[in-house]
Formats: sequence, structure tokens, C-alpha cells
Amino acid sequence: MNTQTPAVDAVISPRRRQVLLGAAAGIGLAGCQRFEAGAPDVARISGTTMGGAYTVKLVAPDQDLAAVRSAVQGALDAVDWRMSLFRADSELAAFNRARSGEPFALSDEMHRVFVAALAVSRQTGGAFDMTVAPLVEQWGFGTSPARRVPSTAALVEARARLGWQTLHLDEATRTVVKDRRDVQADLGGIAKGYGVDRVAATLEALGVGHYMIEVGGEVRTRGANGAGAPWQIGIEEPDALPQRARHVVALSGRAMATSGDYRNYFEQDGRRFSHEIDPATGAPIAHALCSVTVVADDCMRADALATALIVMGPRRGLALAEAEGIAALFIERTAPGQHRDRATAAFAALGARTAA
Repeated sequence: MNTQTPAVDAVISPRRRQVLLGAAAGIGLAGCQRFEAGAPDVARISGTTMGGAYTVKLVAPDQDLAAVRSAVQGALDAVDWRMSLFRADSELAAFNRARSGEPFALSDEMHRVFVAALAVSRQTGGAFDMTVAPLVEQWGFGTSPARRVPSTAALVEARARLGWQTLHLDEATRTVVKDRRDVQADLGGIAKGYGVDRVAATLEALGVGHYMIEVGGEVRTRGANGAGAPWQIGIEEPDALPQRARHVVALSGRAMATSGDYRNYFEQDGRRFSHEIDPATGAPIAHALCSVTVVADDCMRADALATALIVMGPRRGLALAEAEGIAALFIERTAPGQHRDRATAAFAALGARTAA
């Protein structure tokens, strides 16, 4: 019997909106494909997308790696092209410029994301709200690099433009109408998860049976890793430098996403302001919850739910996740360098282990 602790295949870290969806931010598309040292049956494909890096691991692939990487990059580039805030020619930019009261035709891809985003908004009472773009910009976490505490007047104006209820989706025609022209969407809390799902569909169409996909901290797996076991996915220890895992989840056939307040933030007047913004207050979250990890069948939903639950906070978020049967792990900051874990029953059933 092999009694060794399984190696961690990936450690996920909350980096959303860090140069969010930044194909236009001067990031190149260089990538590589190779077999991992010491694991000749595991091929690794990597590159850049949506302002960050991605990694795909394949076990004993029969496919040509260059062709697989081209297909993976193409799937991710297509998501970025439609959903980037940084591209004036993106579908998202066109929606943000659209007039009020007029149906805006959505592509199949954008329609799927809008449907999922609005569903999570309803489920969480607006804790997830893709119309949060004006607030993201005011705090400097959007297209503007100037991070600062906005004026009260600026926040009042930005909050007046929010509201997922102002978007009216017509399923039959796949169109959306917004009540106000100045309502703008930011898909930073869901687009990467959708990108992961598109890569998964691409790999499966190519006949790949065993894979792990990681895009900017969002993960989806299928089959087994190089050791013939479920993929071992680490949940990051908040605030830790260098990065290390706090817990490890054995994941196969499911997706996992983490939202946190500790990788993308700025400090002003002795206070930390993270990129996790509460639409209800117009400000970054200010509670003790510093990390939420969600496991779901698809990464798009895991991504959006992790965003919503960290906004809701340690009590409301945990209560909702438990009531809805969501597999979620909540990590609270109890003191500098000290944390407390709270897991839903569905997450506990996954049998996560404490990292060595």
C-alpha cells in the first residue's frame, strides 16, 4: 500500500480582477507544452489569458500537444474577446454602450453567462451583481489603475447605476434590455469560470479523458492524475508568502473556485481595501471572512457563488450555503496570521485533508 501523502496538483489563489480580462493590457500570448519532469505520462500546457496565466495538465494524451494548446488558447481567447472590459470591440463593451429600452442581442456564449449571473444574483439576494462595474471603476479595480478611496458623492452616483434587476433577459429571443443606458456590466466574477468550462468542453471534444484546468485560480478536473488518483487541488493559506496550501481536496469531474481579500487590494490611511466589493454598501468587504472556496459541477457557477458568498460574509454566507446545499469552505481571519475554518456539510463530505 502506498502511504505517501499525495502530491498537490495545483493550489488555487483568488486573483480575479487583477488586470481583469486584460488581453489589451500588453500581456503576450506566448505559451508552451511539455511533459512534466518525473511524470512522463503527464503533459503540461501553459499560456496567458484574461490578464493572468493558465495551466492544463493531461494524463497520457494521444493528441498532438501543439494542436491541443492551439484549441485551448482559441477557446480562452474567444471568451476574452467577448467579455473583456479592456477591449472596445468586445461584446461586453457593446452591451455597456447600448441604449436603454432596446433589446440587445446576445451571442450564445454571452447568453449562457448572463443567465447564470442573474440566477446567482437571485439566489444570493444581489450579493453577486454583474452591474457592479461603476463601483469597480471608482475603487480602481477596473480599467483605471488609480486605486483610491472614492468621494462620497462619487459612490452615491455609482451606486445609483447598479442593479441586476434593471436587466431583463428574454430567453426566447436571447436578448437583454436594460432600464438605464448608464448601467454597465463587469463579468470579472464569472467569466474566468466560464472560460474554464469552455476549455473543458474543448478537451472533451478532442477526446481527452483525464485533465486538470486552472485559469487564474479557477479549476476543473476530469478523470485521474498521473498517479491514478483524483486530482489533488490545494486551497491557499490566506496571506501566506510564499504561497502554500492550507487544505487539499480530491477532485474529479467537478470544479472549484476561491474568492479572497488578500491578493488584490490597496492600503490607504492604515486600512486595507480589497477588490471584493459589496454592491449593497458600495465599498469593499470589511468583515472577518477572507476566503471562500466553492465546489460545483461547473466552474462558472463555482466562480460566481464564491464571489457572492464572500460578499455576504461569515454568517449570512454560511447560512445560505448550508441551506442551499452548496459545498463551500469559509476561512475567517481571527488575528494577524491566524485563521478559522468553517465548512458546509456538503463541503465536509468531500473529505478534504489538511495540507502537510
